[in-house]
Amino acid sequence: MPSSLLWAVDVYGRVYSLSTTGQQWEQCRHAHLEFKRVSAVQQCCWGIACDHHIYLNVHASDVPIRYQEETYENQRWNPVDGFSDRLLPSDRWQWSDVTGLTHQPLDSFQLPSENWEWEADWYVDENFGGEPTEKGGWTYAIDFPATYTKDKKWNSCVRRRRWIRYRRYKSQDTWAKIPSEQTGSLPDPFNDISCGGWEITEEPRGRLSLWAVSLQGKVWFRDGIHYLNPEGSVWEEVSTPGEVVQISCGPADLVWAVLWEGQLLVREGISRDYPKGSSWVVVESPSPEVGAIHVAVGVNVVWAVTKDHRVWFRRGVNSHNPCGSGWIGMVGEMVMINVGLNDQVWGISCEDRAVYFRQGVTVSELSGKSWKAVSVPRDNERSHSSASASSLQSAGCYFGGEVHLQSQASVLSDVDSEAEKATEGAPPTLEPDEAPKPRIPKVTSDSFISELVSDREGQIGRHEGPPTAAGPSIPEEEGTEVEMEGKTAPTLVLSPSQSGVPDPQWSNVDLEEAQTHLTVGTVADSAETCSLSSVATYNLGLEEQYGADEHPLWAWVSGGGCAIDSHSQLNWFNSTTGLNSSMQAMSLSITPTQTAAWRKQIFEQLSERSKREMENFKHYEQAIEQSVWVKKGSMQWWRDWKPYKWMDVQFAVEQFSGAEGNKDGILFIYYTFNEEKKYLHAFINEVTILVPVLNESKHTFAIYTAERTKQRWPIRLAAATELEMHDWLALLSVSCCDSRGIHGPPSKQAIWSVTCKGDIFVSEPTPSLEASPYPMPCDQMFWRQVGGHLHIVECNSLGVVWGIGYDHTAWVYTGGYGGSFFQGLASSTDNIYTQTDVKSVYIYENQRWNPVTGYTNRGLPTDRYMWSDASGLKECTKANTKPPSPHWTWVSDWAIDYSVSGGTDREGWQYAADFPASYHGHKTLKDFVRRRRWARKCKLTTTGPWQEVPPIPLSDVTILPCGLKNAVEQVLLWAISNKGDVLCRLGVTSLTPAGTSWLHVGTDQPFKSISIGGVYQVWAIARDGSAFYRGSVSAQNPAGDCWYHIPSPNRQKLKQVSVGRTSVYAVDENGNLWYRQGVTPSYPQGSMWEHISNNVRKVSVGPLDQVWIIADKVQGSHSLSCGTVCHRLGVQPMEPKGQSWDYGIGGGWDHITVRGNAMEAPRIRMPSLTENSNNSTAPRSPLLSREPSEMNGNAVGC
Repeated sequence: MPSSLLWAVDVYGRVYSLSTTGQQWEQCRHAHLEFKRVSAVQQCCWGIACDHHIYLNVHASDVPIRYQEETYENQRWNPVDGFSDRLLPSDRWQWSDVTGLTHQPLDSFQLPSENWEWEADWYVDENFGGEPTEKGGWTYAIDFPATYTKDKKWNSCVRRRRWIRYRRYKSQDTWAKIPSEQTGSLPDPFNDISCGGWEITEEPRGRLSLWAVSLQGKVWFRDGIHYLNPEGSVWEEVSTPGEVVQISCGPADLVWAVLWEGQLLVREGISRDYPKGSSWVVVESPSPEVGAIHVAVGVNVVWAVTKDHRVWFRRGVNSHNPCGSGWIGMVGEMVMINVGLNDQVWGISCEDRAVYFRQGVTVSELSGKSWKAVSVPRDNERSHSSASASSLQSAGCYFGGEVHLQSQASVLSDVDSEAEKATEGAPPTLEPDEAPKPRIPKVTSDSFISELVSDREGQIGRHEGPPTAAGPSIPEEEGTEVEMEGKTAPTLVLSPSQSGVPDPQWSNVDLEEAQTHLTVGTVADSAETCSLSSVATYNLGLEEQYGADEHPLWAWVSGGGCAIDSHSQLNWFNSTTGLNSSMQAMSLSITPTQTAAWRKQIFEQLSERSKREMENFKHYEQAIEQSVWVKKGSMQWWRDWKPYKWMDVQFAVEQFSGAEGNKDGILFIYYTFNEEKKYLHAFINEVTILVPVLNESKHTFAIYTAERTKQRWPIRLAAATELEMHDWLALLSVSCCDSRGIHGPPSKQAIWSVTCKGDIFVSEPTPSLEASPYPMPCDQMFWRQVGGHLHIVECNSLGVVWGIGYDHTAWVYTGGYGGSFFQGLASSTDNIYTQTDVKSVYIYENQRWNPVTGYTNRGLPTDRYMWSDASGLKECTKANTKPPSPHWTWVSDWAIDYSVSGGTDREGWQYAADFPASYHGHKTLKDFVRRRRWARKCKLTTTGPWQEVPPIPLSDVTILPCGLKNAVEQVLLWAISNKGDVLCRLGVTSLTPAGTSWLHVGTDQPFKSISIGGVYQVWAIARDGSAFYRGSVSAQNPAGDCWYHIPSPNRQKLKQVSVGRTSVYAVDENGNLWYRQGVTPSYPQGSMWEHISNNVRKVSVGPLDQVWIIADKVQGSHSLSCGTVCHRLGVQPMEPKGQSWDYGIGGGWDHITVRGNAMEAPRIRMPSLTENSNNSTAPRSPLLSREPSEMNGNAVGC
């Protein structure tokens, strides 16, 4: 992993960075100003200096930041002058942009700021579509605008050519000021800044979102920041319900802010198209008595600090539930806190002002385990000797500047020091075994600093006697205890007059604290006691602000550009620069030479012993073979950055067997970019799924990992032949199962899913999958393919699994595994049968009406293709339309399909006013377009662990969910035929899952969806969208007695229902997810529907009331994905509706069932919210009140 930087600002305003591969803080030497705070990302760092201006530090790279400016020169032909710049009045400008709407002469282009420079002068682009043009770079067309060609034709009346000029960003690795003329006149200076949002954009490098807070409490958003424009374009004010004091922006779409009153604000509606979001939601402070002062957000975490410096963690936070669900108190007291990459956390302790790192933060444990101080020196501390460090520490000099010898005018006794503390509100007495602690300055506002500076300018050079206070006293904070030797070391005498340094510039530090006498406690031994006091003042003009080996006092830390995780090996916690005197004295007895000789001797002894013990066993054969094998091949890879295209690559899989029999491997993709050889890799045990992708021209498959599942951007590879693709898929599938130790058929608790192409996948659940409050993220679930081809699959925890094909044929699972057309896939020797499936392929014939010929296939230039798919964006004719994949074969000819929603006329036409619109089956005077659907059937023949259940074709099926300990003789199974009849299957058991016969259940109208719950409650959906409940269903009366009509949600038509142990969920035709409230044993019909989410395709409720869905329009790193597996988090007996969604594999999924997973999560005792030894008063984690989400909308209301 390449090195990255952790940024920090000390109390003097100096900026430091700490590399993940380094062992010391590096000061930014080029920073001539003092900074208040910084906000870092991987490619740059933003900061607010003490002059209240915004500065940007862009990290230098081998690839410069170049922006291409372009403008077009347009000309029109006339008989006199030929092509000239004399255009018609209705034409575009002579110099314009590509659209011709904006006037862009060459001299109108100016550099955005002084941080840019021109590379060269304007020149003509002589390439067109990757091919060279004639001299001059002109392209020709009939008129503006039209399709341009590089060849001049007889009817070419206009022409244009493109002029290009590049500008380069030159201010790299230095602090560049954002020019005021670019930002405009802002009402007041900035006080806080936060950068993030690089994961909410489609661009590979990502755009950045920069949020800032002014001194007046207003929030500003910096628009237009991206890789080619690191400075951004303009500041835009974002209205807030109150005065904001601090803001935090995460890598994705989380933005939280702190109000002056101590409440918190959450920004909602942030997306790629609306990076500023749409509205604010108020969240109460973690403690009602104490308001919040600081907040920090990541991808799925929110941390907060209250005014009493307590640290809080917000649970249940993700991109689709940015408000979270409740607060958890954490150990530690911090001044501020920051969340970086991978949700890693840093903080600054209020006790010693040291930077602390939160250890143990993982995806499954976002709150981490413990705080650990970052103990590395600064770069200017390496030259100090341990003797000077000991002398300064023993003298009690915790701040550089001036230290005076004992005198009548400047020395205070211990009693005087205690009296002074008592007057300032500190405890007047100390325990016998407790040493006094150093005083630590507090960072204050710049307005307060300026007042102090103006009042104390005449006192900067003084060092006789204590200074006078010019402002109110600020409560001090306690630092770490200081251990002193029995005898004092000589004190250092240093003053500005002696060092010859001119009067320094004051920083944003509380000057009253800086010039207050520091009292250093003493340790009495049996022989004598001593009293030592010293007076220290801050002198910012000095080179060294602290004594050597003293830990610096930090004011701000930013880890947004620090790429580490819980497994990173860091050298930040083993620094030995702060050894106390006893350890130093002990280390003096062993020299480095002696240490080296001692280690060498031990190594030699161990080597001789190993050699002696192994010689007697060389002739023995190894019990377990340790082997490594590699398979290589040539493939094509769909690259991850724009312009997206297929690249020829070398693909290799390396698998090795360990000494303990475990297997693992790595897959490599070697490619060439800009004549440089590069590669990307993925560990076999990190692969979560292998998916064959249907493509008309290539034999492709996708490789997902947990991280790529979050991004919705898999590794896509294409093989030269279909056989080669299947060989690779079989090899990778076996390797993935071997690395995870998964073999044989799926378990009875397996989660089954089906893609929109009919491929079947299963995942073995773990007890932590449904754990609360921190379940295993479902993007880490491993999915393996099962042979066969289905449209719907349902199961229960007794191992009864049924499926329905696209041709409505019912299939029952036989208990085998493998099959399909993957010849090398591990497969059982029996229980594998031939399976067929038939589906229809649809294309649309489109026509437009004109007054002369009526309806004809001659449309407008802006119309869709006259033969197209349902969207009209893709041309699909009868001749060029092929089956979904080579495994399918045509079994019929093209025929008009009359079974289209909305109805048709006698010839199959549907009419509308325009494309696209709402179609109907009869013509009116306002209908100017029409379409009709053509269908052709194709057939697939494959193998899998499925056996046909004749003879009735089905459209839906449901199986009674059972617990792990439930013993039922007869498993109730209900189904709906393709004609809408309700059926009940008799004789279904775990030994005979196919059952014996069907029992018809009468209905008044045809049905389309059905589901049975854990206590025999049967719900169904009719084709008209209404819901029904079947009464009196039991093991003795499997068919029940009668249907009870359940009103549908207002103005909605339901299409699917799923029932768990006590919960009932339904999905309507507009993709809204509904929860049925008030369902009780005495009133099983419930009372009302409550809206939960939208953009939902399918829902599955398990035997433990767990809720899983197939969601549409899920935001990925590059685009929206449809058909994503989602898990409802926070589902508990007292909260059956859950709290938020966790996104898993997708898109391209069409069905999921968790009705076989009856594995209960282990009961976890939640720690105290306060995590303190004393039972301090703290509120229970309040659940956020759910606000009604948008229905029938386009955004994922999750």
